[in-house]
Amino acid sequence: MPSTVPPPEPTGIADCTDDALLDGRVRVLQPTRGYRVAVDAVLLAAAVPLTAGDRILDVGCGVGAATLCLLARAAAMGVTDVRAVGLEVQPRYVTLARLNADRNGVGDIFEVIAGDVAAPPVSAAFDHVMTNPPYLPAAQADPSPDRAKALATVESTADLATWLDVCLRVLRPGGTLSVVHRADRQAELIARLRAHAAELAVLPLLPRAGAMPKRLILRARKGAGGIVRALPGLVLHQAGGGYTSETDAILRAAAPLDFAG
Repeated sequence: MPSTVPPPEPTGIADCTDDALLDGRVRVLQPTRGYRVAVDAVLLAAAVPLTAGDRILDVGCGVGAATLCLLARAAAMGVTDVRAVGLEVQPRYVTLARLNADRNGVGDIFEVIAGDVAAPPVSAAFDHVMTNPPYLPAAQADPSPDRAKALATVESTADLATWLDVCLRVLRPGGTLSVVHRADRQAELIARLRAHAAELAVLPLLPRAGAMPKRLILRARKGAGGIVRALPGLVLHQAGGGYTSETDAILRAAAPLDFAG
């Protein structure tokens, strides 16, 4: 007689929600409490240019949402032989990212490595690196009592400068680094990246038309002697509510961000 006892849950998924991104193309298990995926991860994935055979590193990948969105876009565009590596310091998020890779059918092309960005266990030269670093400097932060959220949002073993230096170090010459971060740290980001970038584009994320940006995405191509291009920005919401058509295409249909300016 078949057993009626349900199989045990995979380790790490207790107190998780199962959420949809890209209009259901991607499913992510993520903790009910603590740091949770926001639109920043989807927009970051949309910032990465894609060609066949690319190798991508997601530094601080969390539950893997940005990489899963990127791989979903590659599949939708017919871009083949794309492989990704995620680096994550928190063991529970490593477990969830691996589960999410398998659940989305990309476990064979998305490897999740446990490690600290301050001493990353990766040395390959990647075509693209993307990252959503902790937004708050330790000296200015009031950390969340939730340790997982605090580690994801407040700098700890690596400050922003170190974080960016590591990303650039593992990027091949001519490769791109895509970063989503707070708009009030724009000067710091540009100063750190400009010396290593053949080209640096800054795309503000505007809550509404005419509003001041709270977030921005920077895309740097590794090289030297570059220029900084300030782009008009992506307007996220319409005046009456809801996403603009351009943002909706990114968040639902896996459209890429426009960095042509």
